Amino acid sequence: MPFPPAVARALAQASLPPEELERLAGMHFHDAGHGYDAFGMHPDFVAMACLVAGPLYDRYFRVQSTGHEHIPKYGPAILVANHSGNIPIDGMMMWMDVLRNTNPPRVARAVADHFVPSLPFIGTFFARGGMVGGSRGNARALLEAGELLMIFPEGTPGIVKPWKERYQLRRFRVGFVEMAIRHGAPVVPCGVVGAEEQMPQITTSHRLGKPFGIPEVPIPAVPFPLPVRYHLRWGEPIPLDQEFSPDQADDPVVVRKAAARVQEAVEALVQRGLKERRGVFR
Repeated sequence: MPFPPAVARALAQASLPPEELERLAGMHFHDAGHGYDAFGMHPDFVAMACLVAGPLYDRYFRVQSTGHEHIPKYGPAILVANHSGNIPIDGMMMWMDVLRNTNPPRVARAVADHFVPSLPFIGTFFARGGMVGGSRGNARALLEAGELLMIFPEGTPGIVKPWKERYQLRRFRVGFVEMAIRHGAPVVPCGVVGAEEQMPQITTSHRLGKPFGIPEVPIPAVPFPLPVRYHLRWGEPIPLDQEFSPDQADDPVVVRKAAARVQEAVEALVQRGLKERRGVFR
C-alpha cells in the first residue's frame, strides 16, 4: 500500500463508531511479528476497508442476510458461494457480512484467482483486507491456523456468464472439497442473489485481459454497478470433514460427488433467495 498502517488506523478512528472500533479490536488475527499476518493482512486496513464496504453494504446494496449463525465462531471452515456480477462485489459483500455477523469478528479470507494478487494497487489492497492467492499451500496454512476461507468454485466462468444464463451455476471445481476433507474443515454454503443484475453484460474480451493474465474481461452495459438489493442466504455446514477420512481427498469419485453435493446446496439457497425477494431493487 502507498501509505502505512498508521494512516489506515487514523482514517478508521475518524469515521467508525467507537463501539465498532472496540469490537474490531477483538478480531481473529495471527500477527507474524511485524503487525501483518503471513499473507499481508493488517487489522488497521481491515477497519479502513469497512469505510468502503460498509456504506455499500448498508445503503447502496442494502444487504439482507439470513442464516449467518451457521458461520463457525472459531476453527477452520470453507465458505462456498455462487459467483457473478462481472466484478467481485459479491465477495466484498460476503466479506462484510462475515465481519459484521461474527463475534469476535472473523475475516473471510477470499481465495482469488492467480492474476488478482498481481494487479497493481488492487492486489495489495485486497491482501491487506485478507485476500490470498489461490494456491494449495496458502489454503493449507490458513486452514491449519483455524481461518475461514471464502471460495467461489465457479471461478472466472461464473463472473462472465451472459445475461440470459444468470443464476445458472457453472460446474464447481473440486479443490475446495479436497482441502475440506484433508484439513478437517466443514463447508458452509451461501447463496448470493442480486449480483447477477448489478452489471448486465454485453460481451467479453480476451484481448483486454491479456496484459494482466485475466482470462476474460466482461464488457458491461452500464458504467457502474446498479443499486440492486443483495440477498445472502447461509446454509447449515456440510461436515465433509467428518464423513470422509483424509486419504479420501485423493479419490476423484469422492471429491466430484461431494462438490456436486455442495453445488446443489448452494443452488437451493439461490433459488430460495430468488423466490423470497420482492424484486431486483427491493
